[in-house]
Amino acid sequence: MSIWEYANPVKFMRVSGAVLPWLVATAAICTTGGVAWGFLTPEDYRQGSTVKIVFLHVPAAMMAINIWVMMLVASLIWLIRRHHVSALAAKAAAPVGAVMTLIALATGAIWGQPMWGTWWEWDPRLTSFLILLLFYIGYIALWSSIEDADSAADLTGVLCLVGSVFALLSRYAVMFWNQGLHQGASLSVAEGERMSAVYRYPLYLSMLGFLLLFLALVLIRTRTEIRRRRLAALQAREMRG
Repeated sequence: MSIWEYANPVKFMRVSGAVLPWLVATAAICTTGGVAWGFLTPEDYRQGSTVKIVFLHVPAAMMAINIWVMMLVASLIWLIRRHHVSALAAKAAAPVGAVMTLIALATGAIWGQPMWGTWWEWDPRLTSFLILLLFYIGYIALWSSIEDADSAADLTGVLCLVGSVFALLSRYAVMFWNQGLHQGASLSVAEGERMSAVYRYPLYLSMLGFLLLFLALVLIRTRTEIRRRRLAALQAREMRG
């Protein structure tokens, strides 16, 4: 059985419909459990209770970047193989990615204000995240402004390729530039830099929850897009008849 069989809308709807209830339930348990567990952890000796925002900030930032990567892969599949489900999945993922980026920026500002003494700083990682948010908004606007779905998928696919540069910058900005207020990676394997287990394990659970939540939302939104296309096709057929 080939993975490309799931690019068939009928098979995609059948399989996703069976998986979705379990995925939604697991995502709700992991997300709620991870965030609640995180907020019950003790205060950090340097950052106090403000450190607990990490259980929202890090998963949201992780997903903001990786959702764009997923959109890039889906767009490349569309541009190369012309599978409509992949184009619709990329379209469905964009608003979720924009919200994740907005959450990452907002929680970063809330976390940064007591630590840095300012809500915003033109730090390399913060700036690249802001640009990534603008790319998400531009991607959504471009899809909405073009009536022909295939042309919209082509143009947004190209935009996705360009925006991938800023997705990479958002991930590796701290490595590219030494200046800036933003701390290094919250999760590190380097000795002496590892987060304490009391914070690390609830953060892992929260990250898993955000990932599953994203998958559930993308499946729901992709299914909605497929139904919308079917309805448009039926309406067009009736008008011709």
